[in-house]
Amino acid sequence: MKHIISALVENKPGVLAHVAGMFAARAFNIDSLVVGRTEDPELSRMTIVVIGDDRVLEQVRKQLAKIVPVVKVQDFVGQPVVARDLMLVTISAPPAKRAELLSLIEMFKGKVVDIGLKFIMVEISGPEAKIDAFISMCRPYGIKSVARTGTIAMSRQA
Repeated sequence: MKHIISALVENKPGVLAHVAGMFAARAFNIDSLVVGRTEDPELSRMTIVVIGDDRVLEQVRKQLAKIVPVVKVQDFVGQPVVARDLMLVTISAPPAKRAELLSLIEMFKGKVVDIGLKFIMVEISGPEAKIDAFISMCRPYGIKSVARTGTIAMSRQA
């Protein structure tokens, strides 16, 4: 089962390596890990998607809380959350298939960010399931390359 954890950490060199090392040392599987600045220049937010049961998740939370540069750990289990992925994908797009492909991109609310004689590069964001569905629909055209951010998430405010 996938669990989304948010960790507010000090914005210092080595913090990411320290957190990743904790996961590696305990053989926890990370599905995705995203780190970015917050509204406070002293802090960064790590969004970590962990695969495992509730016991694994409990261990992850406890171990993260013990790391000194970690300010706060939040587990999104059972909470209303907004979660999104971002993807850039380059798809084969010969002129004969371009209109059909552009229609598909529009249905998924994607955005063409680059175009060439034989390809289209698309930016698409949304829940992981939407990204996966778009990839499946594009496979018949020929996917040249994919870059994904991994999940970012925040709890919904009441």
